[in-house]
Amino acid sequence: MDSIKSIIALGLVSSSSLDGVEAALIRTDGIDIFDFIQTASFPYDEPLREQIRSFLGKSYDAPPPELLELETALTNFHAEIVREFIGGDNKIDVIGFYGHTIFHNPEEHYTYQAGNGQLLADLTGIKVVNRFSRADVSAGGQGFPLLPVFDAAMAAALEKPVAVLNIGGISSVTWVGSYGELLAFDTGPGNVAINDWVYKHAGQHMDYNGKLAITGKIDGHVLASMMRHKYFAKYPPKSVDRNAFKDKLEHLEGLNLADGAATATAFVAESIAYSLALYLPEMPKEIIVCGGGAKNPTLLRFLRQRLENVSVKTAGELGWNCEAFEAQAIAFLAVRRLHHLPITFPGTTGVVEPMVGGEISQPTSVD
Repeated sequence: MDSIKSIIALGLVSSSSLDGVEAALIRTDGIDIFDFIQTASFPYDEPLREQIRSFLGKSYDAPPPELLELETALTNFHAEIVREFIGGDNKIDVIGFYGHTIFHNPEEHYTYQAGNGQLLADLTGIKVVNRFSRADVSAGGQGFPLLPVFDAAMAAALEKPVAVLNIGGISSVTWVGSYGELLAFDTGPGNVAINDWVYKHAGQHMDYNGKLAITGKIDGHVLASMMRHKYFAKYPPKSVDRNAFKDKLEHLEGLNLADGAATATAFVAESIAYSLALYLPEMPKEIIVCGGGAKNPTLLRFLRQRLENVSVKTAGELGWNCEAFEAQAIAFLAVRRLHHLPITFPGTTGVVEPMVGGEISQPTSVD
């Protein structure tokens, strides 16, 4: 076992909105974060983006050759990022490689994050940690959310109770109680609900700055029907696949582009507010919003309207990096894996005991 010491870690996260990969370099011992060194974004080219999209929501008993080809292409792209990111000065001790979630069904003890950790280690010559959820799901946990232990570290100095709300493709919340208690779960849809609508009807990858939604009108009847989803009645810990709400999103059909964007955005905000009110032990004094949703002013406006008695701030207002937050978290989790520290807990994924997660790949060129 490695001694507990601070090391330099690079986190790589493929965005659920299929924009590309966020990279973040931090120095941490897996308990405290000592330095946020560097961040960068790397967009996908259109062929790789569509290759990933073609596999989303599909499960396999064994990965077919086409999926393995995607894994190789995705991993090669991440290797190029590492080379560009570090240049000729390699001081990175470990790479946290999230890959891309293709399908997630914890009830069947199945989760698949595309990405070949061994290949990335060989291509970069750096130790890699990936497949962070697999051990948790195999042990009966939900596998997600993965960020709560990082959220708690970031929020250590804030008044409790506090909540960190990560709005990515799926929305998830981490609640930290007055005595450090952790509760976390996926609240429901996130940016994917909005992105899929505008991609289908306008060919855009997202509603940039919420500009479509703010010009549209929320359809209350459609919103009410979308909220009648069995996931919202399920008690946490719980997690959900990005495609779980696909049938409800079909209720938007018939609306014009702007009204559909407004109603999809309201669906995200409403499901978050509903989940927080129903399942948190105590409403937090502050909610810190991170992830791509923190950059959508219309979504933030809808959230503040639904959570009028709670202070809703973006991570950026606290000096946190909204765009690179998940990449920083994955770097943090990679270091925890090297130090054999747990990353999931009974209150965050429902696993029976705290779990160490992640598979380590050593470069084969290193003795």
